[in-house]
Amino acid sequence: METKITIIVDNRAGDGMQGEWGLSVLITYDGDKILLDAGATDLFLENMKKLAIDVTDIRYAVLSHAHYDHANGLPAFLENNGTAKLYVREQTAADCYAKKFIFRKYIGIPRKMLLKYRDRIETVSGDYKIRDGVWLIPHKTEGLERTGMQELMYRKTPKGWIPDDFAHEQSLVLDTAKGLVILNSCSHGGAANIINEVKATFPDKNVYGLIGGFHLFNKSEEEIREVANRIRETGIAYVCTGHCTKGRAFGILKEELGDLVEQMYAGYQIVI
Repeated sequence: METKITIIVDNRAGDGMQGEWGLSVLITYDGDKILLDAGATDLFLENMKKLAIDVTDIRYAVLSHAHYDHANGLPAFLENNGTAKLYVREQTAADCYAKKFIFRKYIGIPRKMLLKYRDRIETVSGDYKIRDGVWLIPHKTEGLERTGMQELMYRKTPKGWIPDDFAHEQSLVLDTAKGLVILNSCSHGGAANIINEVKATFPDKNVYGLIGGFHLFNKSEEEIREVANRIRETGIAYVCTGHCTKGRAFGILKEELGDLVEQMYAGYQIVI
């Protein structure tokens, strides 16, 4: 069975495509089309037209995590596709902020999306099977609130500000001809952690690859090389990254991982 993954929106624009700070990915799996995120605007619709993709053919939609650059296009998706369910983590809410000193910037989902489209949204918990061969896997790594503090990412609660532990982030996992393929759009929980989470969840299966952003644009060279080393130690055979990895970090990953890693861009296709 062939699995095709198409990058619809990324920071980098391919030939004839437009880019933006955001990510949207379309997966064709065993006849079903699955949309992972919809970028920061309705640009994904324009890029789909250029790729001759009919938005009404999409059967499932997934929100990787509760940030605007992945969720802001979703209302346009739900308006243009009248049937697909949107799968989000049960911890997803309009409460994500970047916070530094007294400054607070909302970076979350469209504020009224969960209420307005409640009949279309499926909230999931634990390991969730969308269909045969396709799962949504939450973080299982302890202490991710420390990462939230380092990234200055917080959630606003009735009891005050708490560091984001990325409980709203999930991995989309596909069982392909080469093994499991993980898609995690920003990998806030850590790329190697995510690989190891999936390996522990499916101990009898081979994890082939990881596709997504790694949130390395604000990291030092030493930190990026450490991420590369940890990815290599997992033993996976394929990495494709973009979006919040950005170009400088990708160059360093390429030095460390060589042919193991590829650069994504809008219009890029991966066939497995």
